[in-house]
Amino acid sequence: MPTLPASSAALTTPSILMASNFLQRWLQAAPDRAASLAEYSRLSLSPTIFAQILQKDISQGATLNQAMRRLRNLLVCCLIRRDLEGAADLREVMITISDFADFVVSQHLAALSSEMQSLHGKPVGADSGKEQQLIVLGMGKLGGRELNVSSDIDLIFCYAEDGDTAAGEGQRGLSNHEYFNRLGKKLIAAISEVTADGFSFRVDMALRPNGGSGPLVASFGMVEEYFLIQGREWERYAWVKARALTGSADDIAALEKIIVPFVYRRYLDYGAIDSLRAMHGQIRAEVVRQETRHPERSNNVKLGRGGIREVEFLAQVFQLIRGGRDLSLRDRATCATLHTLADKGTLDSDMVQQLLQSYTFLRNLEHRLQYLNDAQTHTFPVAPGDQQQIAVMMGCADVAQLLAQLQPHRALVAEQFDAIFGAKASNEAESEQIVLAANLSTPEQQEILSTQLAAAGFIDSLGAARRLIATWQSARMQALSEASRNKLLALLNQAIHLVGLQQDNQLSCWHRLLDFMEAIARRSAYLALLTEYPHALARVVRMMGASDWAAGFLIRHPILLDELLDQSALHQRPDWHAFEIELQSQLQQQAGDTERQMETLRELHHAQQFRLLAQDLEGQISVEHLADDLSQLADIIVAATLQAAWETIASRHLPVPRFAVIAYGKLGGKELSYASDLDVIFLYQDEDAEAPANYAKLAQRFITWMTCHTPAGILFDIDIALRPDGASGLLVSSLASFARYQEQSAWLWEHQALTRARWCAGDATIGLAFEQMRHQLLCRVREPQQLAQEVIKMRQKMRDANPAQDHYFDLKHAAGGMIDIEFMVQYLLLKHAHDYPQLSANVGNIALLQRCGELGLIPLQAAQDCATAYRLLRRLQHSSRLQGQDRARVAPEKVTAAVTASQQLWFTLFGENKRADA
Repeated sequence: MPTLPASSAALTTPSILMASNFLQRWLQAAPDRAASLAEYSRLSLSPTIFAQILQKDISQGATLNQAMRRLRNLLVCCLIRRDLEGAADLREVMITISDFADFVVSQHLAALSSEMQSLHGKPVGADSGKEQQLIVLGMGKLGGRELNVSSDIDLIFCYAEDGDTAAGEGQRGLSNHEYFNRLGKKLIAAISEVTADGFSFRVDMALRPNGGSGPLVASFGMVEEYFLIQGREWERYAWVKARALTGSADDIAALEKIIVPFVYRRYLDYGAIDSLRAMHGQIRAEVVRQETRHPERSNNVKLGRGGIREVEFLAQVFQLIRGGRDLSLRDRATCATLHTLADKGTLDSDMVQQLLQSYTFLRNLEHRLQYLNDAQTHTFPVAPGDQQQIAVMMGCADVAQLLAQLQPHRALVAEQFDAIFGAKASNEAESEQIVLAANLSTPEQQEILSTQLAAAGFIDSLGAARRLIATWQSARMQALSEASRNKLLALLNQAIHLVGLQQDNQLSCWHRLLDFMEAIARRSAYLALLTEYPHALARVVRMMGASDWAAGFLIRHPILLDELLDQSALHQRPDWHAFEIELQSQLQQQAGDTERQMETLRELHHAQQFRLLAQDLEGQISVEHLADDLSQLADIIVAATLQAAWETIASRHLPVPRFAVIAYGKLGGKELSYASDLDVIFLYQDEDAEAPANYAKLAQRFITWMTCHTPAGILFDIDIALRPDGASGLLVSSLASFARYQEQSAWLWEHQALTRARWCAGDATIGLAFEQMRHQLLCRVREPQQLAQEVIKMRQKMRDANPAQDHYFDLKHAAGGMIDIEFMVQYLLLKHAHDYPQLSANVGNIALLQRCGELGLIPLQAAQDCATAYRLLRRLQHSSRLQGQDRARVAPEKVTAAVTASQQLWFTLFGENKRADA
C-alpha cells in the first residue's frame, strides 16, 4: 500500500509558505496583512469568527461586497498556512471553506432580500398565503461540505410556491418567479463578480433543471415535474449531494420529499453501475482528448485515471444502489459514505482505509495545485518551477519524488474502480447472444436450439428447448423493451452453460430458472445486477437446481439477489446482536412511516433467512442448528414488531407495554422451519384501566403487521388457537386469568402443548412469571392410567384427521412418525416431572428423550434409538419441504429402522392394546 508523504511541517515554515504564489502576492500587497495572517492562522476559523471579522471591516467603512471578498482572501491564506504547516488536516480545510461558502450565501441573501422587499414587497404563496423564501441548494462538493479552497460553488435556486409579492404604496409588485429570478441574479453577482478585492466564489448554475437553457429559479412544482418527465440518470448522481443552505425547516422538508424519490429507488438499483460507468466514460474521453491536444496538461488528479472522481463514484454508486433502502447511506460526504460502507461490510474495511488514504493524498495534492495561484485547477502546472513548488508543498524534494508517490495511489483507486465498474461483456459473448436471439425468434428454430443445448450438456435438450421458446414467446417477454430483451438474452446465454454443468435435477433447474427470469424480466435493476456480477448468476443456478422451495422463495423475493454478491458474508454464522441493532436502527429511522417499517421488517427477515438457506443448501448447517437459528430470527422479529406496532397506538398509556408473546409449537420448541407459522398467545400484567383495550389493539395490530401482504410479502402466518378457550376466548389474557384457566379449566392436551411453550418476546417479567407457572403446571401429580388414556385418545383424533396414504409414509402423521415421538415425550414429561423437575425444561424432544433414558424412565437404548429416529425423520421432512412438497412423504423402506424404534417405544409405554393405530 502506498504511504502518505512525509509531513510538510518537516520543512522550514518560510520555505514552504514561499511555495504559494497567491499567499506571497497577498502578503506583499499590504504591510498589515502579515499580522492578520499570524493572528488568525492560529485559529480553527468558524462562522462566528467570520461574522466578527466581517462586521469589523464593515464598521470601518467597507461595503458588504468589499468586506466579504477581503475576508475570503484572508481565510484562504490562513488555510494555506495552517495546511502547509501541518496545523490543519484535509477535513478542517474542507469544512472551513464549505462553512464560509454557506456564510457568504446566507449573508448576501439576507441583505439582498431586504433590499428587494423594500422595492417590491414580500413574496407570498398563492395557496398558503405564507411568505416565500429563496432556497439555495449547494450541490457537488459544497453539498457534501468537501469544498476545495479555490472551488467554484454549484448552486440551484428554488422556492416553494408561485404567487405574487405583497406590494405596498410606492412598491412595484412582481410574480414570485420574477422576484426570485431577480434576487438570484443579484446573489450571483454579489458572490462572483470580480472587483478590486477579487471575488468571494465563482458560481456555477449548470446543474439546475434543464441546465443553462432552463430558468434560473424553479418552484417546487417545476422541480417535481422535471424529475418525473425529464430527469436524467446523471442528475440523480448530482442530486445526491443537494443540501439546502437557506430556507425554513418546513420548506426544506417539503423539498426533500421531492428530491428523495428521484435520487433513491426503493429497490436495489444496480442499473446505476452502468449509468455511472457511461458517465465516467464520457468524462474520461474528454480528459483524454484534452491531454492529447495539450500533453502538458496531463496528471489531472480529479478527472484522470485513478483520480478523485473515481473515488467519489465508488462511494456514490452504492448510495444510488442501496440508499433507497438504507438511510445511513444518504450522507452527502464521500469519506463518511466510505466509512459507512466499511461498517456495513459492503466494502472491505482494509480496502476502504487504503482508499481513504489515497483520497486524502489526491485531495491534498489538488489543494496545493490551487494554493499555487488561487486557480480552480486540477492538473500540474506547465512551468518546471511551478511544478517544483507543488512538490515542495507536498513535502517532496523534487517532482520525480512526488510523481513516484502519486502513481501507487492512482493505481489503487483505478484498480478498485475497475473492480466495480469494469465492463462485463465480451465480443465473444455478444456474438453468441446474437445466435441465441435468432434461435429464440421463432418456434421453427427448435431443432437448432436443441442441438445447441445438447452441446452445452443438456440431457433432455429437446424438452429444454421447447420450454425456452415457450417462455420467450410469452406475453410478458414479448412486451419487454429492446434493451431488457438484450440483457435477458445475454443472461440466458451464460445460464445455458451453467445449467449444462448440473448433474442432478437439470431439467427442473432449467424450468425454475426460466420461471425466475420471467419474474424479474421487467425489473431492469435485477437484470443489471446479474449482468454486473456473473458469480451471482452462477449461485442462482445452483440454488435453482438444489431446491424447489428456494427457487420459489427467490422468485417471490428477487430483492434477495443482493445477498448473493458477497460469498464470505453469505456463509458467516449469524451475529444476532448486530442484526438486532441494525433492525432497531432502521425502524427508528423510519418512525412514523408504518408502511416502510413493515417493509423493513420483511426485507431484513427475508435476507437473513436467505443467508441461512444458502448455508443449508451447501450442507454447512445441521437441521437442528438451522431450526435454532430460524427460531432466534423469529424471536427478534416478533420483539421488534411488537414494539413498533405499540408505537402506532395513539391511546397507549406506557412507552413500553407490559405485554408478552408466548410461543407454542415449533417456535416454542425452537424447531422452526422456513415456512412455519407461529403459534402464539398474548399475556399482559397491567392494572391500568386502559390496559385491556390497548393490549387488545396491540395484539390485533401485531397480527396485522405479521400477516399483511406488502410488496415484500408477509412475515409469518399467526395461529392463536391455543389461547384460553380457543376461538371463543379473548384475544389477550391477563397473567392472572391465564393462570386460573390453566389450573382449573385447561384440557390435558393444553398441558401437552405447554411442554413446548416459552416466553418469546415482550415484558421479561411476565416471561419469568409464565415460566414459573409453566413449571408448576407440568410438575403436577397426574394419575398415570388416565394420563395414558387421554394421550392415546388425542393421538387417535389427530390420526383420524390425517388418514394414511397407500404406498407412502407420512413422516409427520403416520404411525411411528414424528407426532408419535412428540406425544411420547409429552407423556413422559407429564407423568414424571413431579418427581424429576428437570424434565420440564424446554430443551427439545431429542434432549428430553436422552434425559428420560438417563433417568431410567425408559430403556436408555430405546431412548437413543428413538432420538436417532426423530433426527432422521426431521432431516427427511426438511429435505422434502425444500423440494416444495406440502406434506412430507417418503417410501416406507427409507424409514424402516426409525419407525421400528418409535413403535417399540410406543409399545413399551402404552402396551399392545393401547396403540393409537390399533
